[in-house]
Amino acid sequence: MTITSGNLFSGVAPARAEGGEDFTTIVASGAVKIERIVSHGHASPPGFWYDQDWSEWVVVLSGAAGLLFEGEPAPRTLRRGDHLLIPAHVRHRVAWTDADEPTVWLAVHYR
Repeated sequence: MTITSGNLFSGVAPARAEGGEDFTTIVASGAVKIERIVSHGHASPPGFWYDQDWSEWVVVLSGAAGLLFEGEPAPRTLRRGDHLLIPAHVRHRVAWTDADEPTVWLAVHYR
């Protein structure tokens, strides 16, 4: 096994005019994948819902975001340090992410 290291904030651009998200896989092994997600004023497209075959645990390391879950009246606001577990097949969408600073997430996907 090779020892690797890095910094989760390395290479994070301060802002991106067009919005969007960048995904970097940190670790992938068997039924687990850990990735860094950097969002820049991003929201899911209108009418789009994630419906994943795997569970996902996310934590916001910087910035802020709103996640909307199907059947809930309003997005849940996540700020630095906030985390949540999204079970498989729970439909959700990104309502918004911070437009003034990058939102850096750590996501753990597992089956």
